[in-house]
Amino acid sequence: MTALLLAGGGLANGLLAARLAASRPEVRFTVLEAGAALGGNHTWSFHEDDVAPASREWLAALGARPFAPGHDVVLPGLRRALAGRYWALRSADLHRALAHLPVRYGARVVEAGPEHVVLEGGERLEAAAVIDARGQAAPWRCGWQKFLGQDLELEAPHGLQRPLLMDATVEQLDGFRFVYALPWSPTSVLVEDTVYSDTPALELGPVRERIAAWAAARGWRVARVAREEHAALPIPLGGDAPRLDRPVLGVSAGFFHATTGYSLPWAVRLAERVAAAPRLEAAPLTALLAAEARRHWRAQGFFRLLNRMLFLAAEPERRAEVFSSFYRHDEGLIARFYAGALRPADVLRVLARGSGTVPVGRALRAATARTSAESGAAR
Repeated sequence: MTALLLAGGGLANGLLAARLAASRPEVRFTVLEAGAALGGNHTWSFHEDDVAPASREWLAALGARPFAPGHDVVLPGLRRALAGRYWALRSADLHRALAHLPVRYGARVVEAGPEHVVLEGGERLEAAAVIDARGQAAPWRCGWQKFLGQDLELEAPHGLQRPLLMDATVEQLDGFRFVYALPWSPTSVLVEDTVYSDTPALELGPVRERIAAWAAARGWRVARVAREEHAALPIPLGGDAPRLDRPVLGVSAGFFHATTGYSLPWAVRLAERVAAAPRLEAAPLTALLAAEARRHWRAQGFFRLLNRMLFLAAEPERRAEVFSSFYRHDEGLIARFYAGALRPADVLRVLARGSGTVPVGRALRAATARTSAESGAAR
């Protein structure tokens, strides 16, 4: 019997498969992927200090790459160059790096238990443990970070020397909107139009037009759109910690940054933790991941409070001011924010600086709002 079945071949299980193959060659496992490639169609990014140096080494072997040092943000009334280095991993690179591993493509899991799965068509597979990372729906009331990204091939160099993580001087639509750009080469760039919105609905046609207009305003002539990706990431406003009764990774277990939506740093740490577990069986793995989910949920509590301030308290036309206020903090605090590791003094400074952008009465109501799925307000 296979020791492990990894249900879903996205980031979480892809990284876990890589660690198992590298550090536990005696463990038999199979990745069950519904599509034709591992990783889907995504770009995952992270700040260099969010991932330990030793972990960055094996990520680089999977195709993760650093950009030139530093990154830029542009917001109303603020232009700032930050020193932190930025990295990205593309799903196509992840797939190429893992293509030699035991994967069943076209294997759509319709039922998963701690020790079995049922595939579309009725086939049942059993293992010592099933690790489910299929990206099921978030079980909390959420706002949404939704985006369309396009890899653009340009007729001439774009001139970006390093990532532009936020251009929020664009027209504000459907919430807080900004454009994000990663320079892959002198003439290729990923441009994402992103909105922190109350709803996950995303009309691709108008967003494509906005990206084209943003590129044209910079004087870029687009030769072709090489690739598109789009998603709506949940931004939880509150609720209860996930209750895991079987091994689960990914969004439904809460393993991501509650405010930014970044998931790769947590996927890396969990891949290393699970691969190092002495017993790769359903019961001990459930206990390990359930404890990690509870710990992470507690650690993210302040970020969920900030989400309520943004989505429930900040007036829509002033949401950009919230981000402008945040990016006036020192770089150390900003780095700890992205890493999900704010200190008590950082929390007080964030609250103090942001207080002028959110009406007091609305802030108090948002802070005490009922946000569990059981309240009937889940989205």
